[in-house]
Amino acid sequence: MTSQRDLARLRLAAQRIAGPGFGSAGEAVQWMTAVQAQDPGAVTSVALRTAGRDRSGVHEAMDAGEIVKSWPMRGTLHFVAGEDLGWMLGLTAARMIIATAPRRAELGIDDAMIDQARKVAVTALEGGGQLRRSELLALWDEAGLVVAPGQGYRLIFQLAQLGVLCFGPFQKGEQRLVMLDEWVRRPRRLDRDEAVGEWALRYFRSHGPATVKDFAWWTKLLMVDVKAGLAIARPFLERVEVDGVEYFMDPQTPDRLAEHSANAKGVFLLPGFDEFMLGYQDRGAALPTKFAPRLVPGNNGMFMASVVDNGAVVGTWKRHGSGKKATVSATPFTTFTKKAESAIPRRYAALP
Repeated sequence: MTSQRDLARLRLAAQRIAGPGFGSAGEAVQWMTAVQAQDPGAVTSVALRTAGRDRSGVHEAMDAGEIVKSWPMRGTLHFVAGEDLGWMLGLTAARMIIATAPRRAELGIDDAMIDQARKVAVTALEGGGQLRRSELLALWDEAGLVVAPGQGYRLIFQLAQLGVLCFGPFQKGEQRLVMLDEWVRRPRRLDRDEAVGEWALRYFRSHGPATVKDFAWWTKLLMVDVKAGLAIARPFLERVEVDGVEYFMDPQTPDRLAEHSANAKGVFLLPGFDEFMLGYQDRGAALPTKFAPRLVPGNNGMFMASVVDNGAVVGTWKRHGSGKKATVSATPFTTFTKKAESAIPRRYAALP
């Protein structure tokens, strides 16, 4: 391995985009540790990493409590395994609550309001209750809590950070809010050293080759925890140096790429917020810097869906219409290869 493109193809293999997927959506999310999920395309991202390539399998995993959605890191919604959410919040929530204090103050949210919101939510949800977000907001409104735009969202976020709420079962187009300690019946209990080691090992296995900076950016953990996690995980990882930069990965990833090399060199259509892009601080292995503004127009944090050819992001794609009449259009950064042009409609037709 001597090139950035090699790194990108290895990531396709590690993330199970190239080669056979996992037997279930729960296994896929468990492997990835976290999948960014503020966009509906996240369900497709998970399904793409399963053998069945079926969105219904992701919904079934939500209904079974295998997959939940919350804000475990970076203040961003992610899918995680239900059993993992507690220990992840144990590493990140305290700092996130401190970091978001100015926003709460700006919205007029104080400790008394948070306490009252918690009581209303617990009364409505304990004993197996499930609520749409709009239904919980209505209950808070009835209690005289939500009086300004943005307060409802921030209260849900706060209670999720405190481990009170999470998004659980999928019904009628959205995940319902539930009590975390009721919904996840067998959470994993890890002490701090175990947790940082687990997180580092799983990140580099599922996302590697990746750098320590990538891991630190992805999790937003304290550097002391990043270093401690790497020290624990390092004996189980393979190290490679490319262009003077140190990367870590699962020792089995090169063999997996070799086995599925032809597939990894092929064409893929990925949703806008897929981990192939969002899993790294430095995306240069797959996305040339000069084309980054084409994937994130205006640098506004909104990632467009990507066309990947031979490990490189070479353009963007959009769906037009819905159902069986839906069509796809793709825009190259320069020009598509003939292989890509012919593959794009087929890849779209095969999307979950």
